[in-house]
Amino acid sequence: MEGKFLIEGRHKLSGTIEVFGAKNAALPILAASVLSKKKVIIDNIPVIEDVSTLIVILKSIGVKIKFTGKNKVEVDASTINVKNINYDLISKIRSSILLLSALSSRVNAFKITVPGGCQLGARILDPHIDGFKALGIKIKKTGKFFEVVNTHSKKRIRELVMSEMSVTATENIIIASVLLFGTTKIYGAASDPYVQDLCNFLNKLGAKISGIGGHELIIEGVKELSGGEHFVMYDPIEMGTFIALAAGTKSHLTIKNVIPDFIRLELLKFKEANVRFKLDNKRVFENGWGYEICDLEVFPSDLKAVKKVHNMPYPGFAADVLPIFAALMTQAKGVSLIHDWMYEGRMKYIEELNRMGADAFVCDPHRALITGPERLEGKDITSFDLRSGATMIIAALMAEGKSTINNAYQVDRGYAEIEKRLKNIGAKIRRI
Repeated sequence: MEGKFLIEGRHKLSGTIEVFGAKNAALPILAASVLSKKKVIIDNIPVIEDVSTLIVILKSIGVKIKFTGKNKVEVDASTINVKNINYDLISKIRSSILLLSALSSRVNAFKITVPGGCQLGARILDPHIDGFKALGIKIKKTGKFFEVVNTHSKKRIRELVMSEMSVTATENIIIASVLLFGTTKIYGAASDPYVQDLCNFLNKLGAKISGIGGHELIIEGVKELSGGEHFVMYDPIEMGTFIALAAGTKSHLTIKNVIPDFIRLELLKFKEANVRFKLDNKRVFENGWGYEICDLEVFPSDLKAVKKVHNMPYPGFAADVLPIFAALMTQAKGVSLIHDWMYEGRMKYIEELNRMGADAFVCDPHRALITGPERLEGKDITSFDLRSGATMIIAALMAEGKSTINNAYQVDRGYAEIEKRLKNIGAKIRRI
């Protein structure tokens, strides 16, 4: 949806807010469902813009997709045809890069437009291209297009080292390897829960992937995949977003569907910031991973600055939670160093926080010093990307007066029904 959010801040929130399915798991799983010619059921799909866009792209190549419930889809990729692929939509979302691997397993030659998405800096595609080359998949960039040819060669490299511990690049190489002849070993693989969820999904369909959860993956190629059903993991970014929301507005909130193992370092940093919380209603995650899932209850507290927080590969602090944590630090006593070493173009949200009254100094494209607490004031502000949009919502809810957040579409790309969920806990928010 397009439009703006109108928010009136400084209202205490209360009640329960639910974490939905993870965008960063649902997208690669949807793309990987193209590998199977049998029907696949995917549950706990978040109904967000990026998912809707990818579904339309898949339909444009003949994949039959229908919702059988609010968050459940049935995928039938028994026949595909790349002649009518929707190039315009591919250029809008970065996750469409996953189609390189998915389609290369079903089609010998095709082309797609260069993927789009959040402009966070120089997000190079070399780790993807290098990995495909090692697998015998030739990719040539011609203008706005990638031309892809899969030779299905049996004389391909059996081992490859990721040049960067990239989540999406790891997922791309996994998807591309499942139906290839022989054994593929991936060294330096990202180990994020999203990668684990993708591997578990593919194994349910008959893939042979081992080493899941580590940085070395072994994939034994299979001839075909079966059908099956999978429940998408809950979103760790939403977990971090809602904890910061509760702490920043000094509200008593319960957050449902939190998996502590997915946000270990984030929880340690929240504790370091003097955020008081407890874990209730512990149970086993129904996805069959064996992880503990619970409700996390946050209590109002006086916040302390965290001296330094920086993003790292999993199980480190998630890059997508860093801007949200930065907003929280505007309300914490002391000085915090926010270090985003991954993306040199992401700190534009700091300028918006300063316009609202924050005391934040941008040292360089990767680092900012935030001094708090500062009383924020409502302003007309902008969502530059998905996570800065969530950051602006939290800042507006912490601020005195009314704020207008432009480019609501960015938030819709990753957070389903966000204004409805926030209204249910007492937030004064509406969309125009």
